[in-house]
Amino acid sequence: MDGLILMSLAASALRATTPLLLASLGGLFSERSGVVNIALEGIMIFGALGAAIGTFLVERQVLAANPDASLWYAPWVGVLTAMMVGGFVGWIHAVVSIRYKADQIISATAINLMAIGIPAVILTGLFDNSTRSAPVQNRLPQWGIDGFTFSPLVYLAFVLVPIAWYVLYRTPFGLRLRSVGEHPEAADSVGIDVRRMRYSGVVISGVLAGLGGAYLAIGNLNLFVAEMAGGRGFIALAALIFGKWTPIGSLGACLLFGTFEAVGTLLGGGQLLPPSLVQAVPFILTMLVLAGFVGRAVPPRAIGKPFEK
Repeated sequence: MDGLILMSLAASALRATTPLLLASLGGLFSERSGVVNIALEGIMIFGALGAAIGTFLVERQVLAANPDASLWYAPWVGVLTAMMVGGFVGWIHAVVSIRYKADQIISATAINLMAIGIPAVILTGLFDNSTRSAPVQNRLPQWGIDGFTFSPLVYLAFVLVPIAWYVLYRTPFGLRLRSVGEHPEAADSVGIDVRRMRYSGVVISGVLAGLGGAYLAIGNLNLFVAEMAGGRGFIALAALIFGKWTPIGSLGACLLFGTFEAVGTLLGGGQLLPPSLVQAVPFILTMLVLAGFVGRAVPPRAIGKPFEK
């Protein structure tokens, strides 16, 4: 029995870690380039909305033409939609922050606020309610052995960690990205296009955070629910800080916070604590961990500073 509980807790922790890790890796590319991105929460919501609606529309169009058609590819269309939507929202943040040199915190906060209002308008137009989409018939498949199966995005999230490390530390692109986040003037002096690199970092951030939203909508559930990110974007940002803006550090922090969430879910399932307290457990533990750590985390030197050529 104890072994089953531990396996269930481990599986739950990996599932809870996945959206945090995808969003945290996204934030890593943005902030390493020198652009603060606290819009991860809003981008995840937009990505989740895109995934659910993209899958639903494909199903509706194909089934209208052929009721017996196979729709195994529909959720993958939803995943691509989520990535494109996330990248587009990230691009908006980049334009406002980089081209127009607006305050990056304000720009990201505006995106988080839009993620509350815009989905409600879209849902009302498509589904006649402002809180949720219609369920999709085809969510992402579950891969693995019996009793220990996961969405493909769970595997992808963990595979992306060494890929992100390699890109950042072993490629010319990664060297340039980190240089514009540390010393943009020096990078500019040797011919690196600072603005282009920052655009790239923020758009990649949006794509990965949108992917995290896709997991929430069609990897973990089969529909979009208003504000379904539930603060995960902010926890992902905390994990990025806790992990000292590195892929491996972010992985460890996300696993830690994902375990907190899994423990909270386990406590809630056993009805050992009031539901409101159970929901607060991951956030309480996150704050306790960060309280003694944030002061020792050193961000990229040029983060949050507009570049003046």
